[in-house]
Amino acid sequence: MSDLVRRAEEWSAQDPDPETRAELWRILAAGDTDALRDRFGARLEFGTAGLRGELGAGPNRMNRVTVMRAAAGLAARLGPGRHVVIGYDARYNSDVFARDSAAVLTGAGLRVSLMAERWPTPVLAFAVRHLDADAGIMVTASHNPPRDNGYKVYWGDGAQIVPPLDAEISAAIDAAGPVDRLPLGDRWETLSDAAIIEPYLAALAGLPLGDARDLKVVYTPMHGVGGELLLRAFRAAGFAEPEPVAAQFAPDPEFPTVSFPNPEEPGAMDLALAQAAASGADLVIANDPDADRCAVGVPLPGGGYRMLTGDEVGGLLGEYVIERTSAADRLVAASIVSSSLLGKIAKARGVRHAETLTGFKWIVKAGDGMVYGYEEALGYTVGSDAGLPVRDKDGIGAALAVAALAAQAKRDGRTLLDLLDDQARAYGLHATAQLSVRVADLSLITGAMARLRSAPPDRLGGRDVLAADDLSAGVAGLPPTDGLRYRLDGDARVVVRPSGTEPKLKCYLEVVVPVTANPGEARERATRDLAALKADLAAVLEL
Repeated sequence: MSDLVRRAEEWSAQDPDPETRAELWRILAAGDTDALRDRFGARLEFGTAGLRGELGAGPNRMNRVTVMRAAAGLAARLGPGRHVVIGYDARYNSDVFARDSAAVLTGAGLRVSLMAERWPTPVLAFAVRHLDADAGIMVTASHNPPRDNGYKVYWGDGAQIVPPLDAEISAAIDAAGPVDRLPLGDRWETLSDAAIIEPYLAALAGLPLGDARDLKVVYTPMHGVGGELLLRAFRAAGFAEPEPVAAQFAPDPEFPTVSFPNPEEPGAMDLALAQAAASGADLVIANDPDADRCAVGVPLPGGGYRMLTGDEVGGLLGEYVIERTSAADRLVAASIVSSSLLGKIAKARGVRHAETLTGFKWIVKAGDGMVYGYEEALGYTVGSDAGLPVRDKDGIGAALAVAALAAQAKRDGRTLLDLLDDQARAYGLHATAQLSVRVADLSLITGAMARLRSAPPDRLGGRDVLAADDLSAGVAGLPPTDGLRYRLDGDARVVVRPSGTEPKLKCYLEVVVPVTANPGEARERATRDLAALKADLAAVLEL
């Protein structure tokens, strides 16, 4: 206890935030050992996803001390004279963390451009390259719970950092002294709308959007920062302005209408789908709170709506971009947990395809000539023959591309569901699903992965396991990562990996069913096959 008390007192002495200082004083006065151990028994680790965690006092929380130390580490790694762009979303303390970072960086002799407003993550990623900066910081926790915040670092290529940069910055953070001794600056550039939003929208205007524009869209930004910018992007591209879900349109860090601000979570899309049904919308589009992801809902022939999976949208957009680009050596890419459909589309159309580790930091580094990349968790980056405007997930650009695709289909008397059937007939029905297990104790995930490595399953879902790849050893030229991949007979696949941002073990399942006549029958079979895979995998995990 005495060591925890000492560390808490030292932390409080340097903390510039009266709220987190008061939090520590209350804990110390109460003699709450468990609360101290929770805050000081570990620390948030800086990795390729930067920092992400619950707001509060201590090194195991997101707070002003944690953020200022991170900024000091980044400044040390970059060196004086370098240029850093900083963006932030509407979460609690995002603007404070952004200004603290600017103060530390300018105090260390770096040049800083700070966004004037709460703008989406893809705007920050775009700005790094547009302004020829050396690095970027985005203060956001994406679609995490309301009490979380985070700190993402981008390098000069406009992509999130990858090893060994993360380890180098982490070591520099560890070497940073108390934050109350850091020199702080107060002179930085404020990026106006004209300086960055207008160039961003101009870059999106260069996407392959065709000329069909007759489309009625219902849209929700999920209480995040994408709303005004998405409406503006649609107007600039010549679409009618989407009909917003009013209760979810204004940025609100409490996310009051959803239990979890992620379009993939049950119930999160209920308001948008109900509004679409009432207004007869052709399409439902949602962004997550920092607008780097894009979710899509479509009307069903018999009434009602359904959300498309990330893989369904990924395949549709992939084929759309390939059809509307012409560079001889263009490349499309997807992560190893995404559907194998994109690779088959690329092969059929004579386009290069790459498979990468999970995360856009890897996807956008797949190779030169990239025109499209996606991951199943609703992340897409859409480009043209000129390349990618944003080297990260871009929920605004993806929304425009989806709208263009849907408008073209509508003009042809068809729907996105019809296009999915076309793909199923051409390449086989690629059906995917997830099994995610959230845990309170991360050691349960470590134990499950160890059990799978020591005793891999022979059969899953009634299928023989033909090959078991341990991704920690590096497979097919991919960097090592903590994951396992099982290839099953009948063209099926399972990937198991710990989440990089949440206390979850995530399993990604895919079955491919040939379509002889009716895609609906193939979907029914695929649903049964995926259910069998899930049941067997849940039993094997023992969680």
